[in-house]
Amino acid sequence: MKRLLPALIACTFLLAGCEAPIVYQTPQDRAALSAAIAGEKPGPYYIGRRFYKVDYKMWGWVRKPGEPWKQSQLVMFNEQKKLAPDREHNAIGSDNNHEYRLTGYFSGEKVYEPASDSFYPEFVLTGATVISTNAPLIYPDKRWTDPAVRLISPPQY
Repeated sequence: MKRLLPALIACTFLLAGCEAPIVYQTPQDRAALSAAIAGEKPGPYYIGRRFYKVDYKMWGWVRKPGEPWKQSQLVMFNEQKKLAPDREHNAIGSDNNHEYRLTGYFSGEKVYEPASDSFYPEFVLTGATVISTNAPLIYPDKRWTDPAVRLISPPQY
């Protein structure tokens, strides 16, 4: 028993050190977000941020140009006219946290997503162009973008 206790303590410290460090949103991220939003011209398009989660089927956050991310809506895509970019490339979730210029419209309908037991606005996608594959963080920390983390909270900025 005397030999087991030090070994258990050592294992506890070793395992605690294996956890990935938390990457928080920085003032530079907020400044980059503000600059990007300020530079968006009004028009008949939307800005979308892919929010891939293994257990859920919603597509991501969508907002009007010039609006902050905290006003965005978590949407379900209607892909009758155009497939989502990751589905089009047969690589579901490969574009997690990518930012897009989207064309399409809100149908006015709500779509049920069973894993979250919630309804989300339906966005009929007609086009998508990548804006960034390394966009500034719109969440308080990077863990929110982890596909395995079952966290669904709106962007804070």
